[in-house]
Amino acid sequence: MQRYMTLLKEHNIKITPQRLAIVKLMDEQGHISVRDIFERIKENFPSLSLATVYKNINAMIESDFIKELKIVGLDNKYELIKEKHSHLVCQECGDIEDIFIDTTSLTKSVSKESGFKVADTTVQFFGTCKKCAA
Repeated sequence: MQRYMTLLKEHNIKITPQRLAIVKLMDEQGHISVRDIFERIKENFPSLSLATVYKNINAMIESDFIKELKIVGLDNKYELIKEKHSHLVCQECGDIEDIFIDTTSLTKSVSKESGFKVADTTVQFFGTCKKCAA
């Protein structure tokens, strides 16, 4: 828990038991929706509301502590901000995996072809994961 407290402090986010539970769950799950967060931690916090979870998630986004993943056909997912990466999205089960690939050449190619100055790149690959393919 000390690690999560340190991370919250580094991002100037007030430490509360609910926020610690959210961060711990996000760290364990990788990619998770607000509804899943709420369902998983409400047992430990009976007075917790879905609105409170959204409020905490939004505060963490504004502090650049977590990132929102918008994936067509799925609920928005959230993850702790970490090293730049792309995502593999299984169209069968909905699982999301991180993949660390260099998108520098893609970014340069887009800029060269279009004259568009790329500020950020988000790459999502859709297909079938190993478990579903088996």
